[in-house]
Amino acid sequence: MAGRMKTDRDAQRLALQGGMKAVTRIEGVGKPKIGIEEFMSVAERFGIPKPALRKIKAALLEEGMGDGPFLANYYANLKETRVQAFERTAREIFGVKHAIGMSSGTAALHSAFVAAGAGPGAEVICPAIGFFATAAAVVTSGAIPIFCDVDESLAMDPKKIEPLITKRTVALAPTHVMGSVCDMRSIMKVARKHKLKVVEDCAQSCGGRFGGKYVGTFGDLGCFSISAYKIVGGGEGGLILTNNQRLWDRANGIAECGGLWRPDRFAPPRYDGELFCGTNYRMSEMEAAVDVVQLSKMEQTVNRFRQVKRRILERLKTYKEITPQKLNDPDGEVGYNLRFFPETIELGGKIVEALRAEGVGCGMRGKTARPDWHVYSYMFPVTGKRGPTEANCPFECPIYRERGGKVSYARGDCPVADDLFDRVITVSLNQWFSPRDCRNIADGINKVLSAYCAESPDGKAWM
Repeated sequence: MAGRMKTDRDAQRLALQGGMKAVTRIEGVGKPKIGIEEFMSVAERFGIPKPALRKIKAALLEEGMGDGPFLANYYANLKETRVQAFERTAREIFGVKHAIGMSSGTAALHSAFVAAGAGPGAEVICPAIGFFATAAAVVTSGAIPIFCDVDESLAMDPKKIEPLITKRTVALAPTHVMGSVCDMRSIMKVARKHKLKVVEDCAQSCGGRFGGKYVGTFGDLGCFSISAYKIVGGGEGGLILTNNQRLWDRANGIAECGGLWRPDRFAPPRYDGELFCGTNYRMSEMEAAVDVVQLSKMEQTVNRFRQVKRRILERLKTYKEITPQKLNDPDGEVGYNLRFFPETIELGGKIVEALRAEGVGCGMRGKTARPDWHVYSYMFPVTGKRGPTEANCPFECPIYRERGGKVSYARGDCPVADDLFDRVITVSLNQWFSPRDCRNIADGINKVLSAYCAESPDGKAWM
């Protein structure tokens, strides 16, 4: 009896006091949270043929997956996560100090605008042509987009920026549209003169250069859409570039829930204004795994597009009634489209019909096309000036009104954009066109233009 009581007392004694441990081993053994089924789902989504899928699954069942992967950027037991590899690759390629992998190009824009100071009472000058996400991100930051007309490059006209600048202007948002590049030298000159931040929207021209320098590295922040809809990217992703530590901090403040990126994430602010509430725009590990490879292929992809376009342009004749798109840097644009402006929409309709009959893929909006969120006058979520609540911020923000702000939007505000967007003929190019393909396309364009236009050595050059 006494021995049993001693045993009971020993069992109750804390392990810290020399007693027995309550738990000496765990019997339950489970399967990894993320295992073979999840991997096969990804493999299937990649379009791998079923016979190959069966072989892959058999190999995995034989070898096993251990504890399985932890597919997150934080707390992964890896020397370098895929997101970190993506950001490192971006820094190395673009030659910048900081890069942030994002969940989308729109997330990148929102974070960048907030970092640049966009908020209640502020205005950001945006181009009249470019996807509406740029202006929308200004609105979601609490600021007001002011549209600037374009020139024949279809990009923001540097000569038309200054009249739009007010005491409320905090930033310019030049957008490199549809494979072309802006005149960044002139835009930066205006911005620095007026002490404005520059947020470059490079969503449609990843890999473009101006004067030998990558777009996205001229401004204070460069934003990219790295997605399946662009020439670089596999799903839905984005990227921010900057050389400014504080801007990097602020952009991360929005993207990483206010401060999750910090060395000590739960510590008090290290400097005034460091911490504020953000959201989660974090790039996923699965997305980064694809996009780090895609980004490493960027320069080769862009070079193929450039070579294709140059081969075609070099063979084109000049015509009295045809104005080619202005190329701010013929050697630097990405060049996945070839654009020109016929003298009239009526002439353009005939040219498009004839080009398609020749096998040249092309299009033009014309007078009766549907609304398109790539031109300011149809950006209804912006031009309707309605916020998500009855307060109707930012359009009726008291701070904006106190600073003298009052904005209106209507077709006709940017007449050059109105005209050119409807009249431009776009010929889509493919990076894999062979030299013969390029010759045939160029000959087809010459054939059609010669039938409807007057060939002229004084016509505007294609390059």
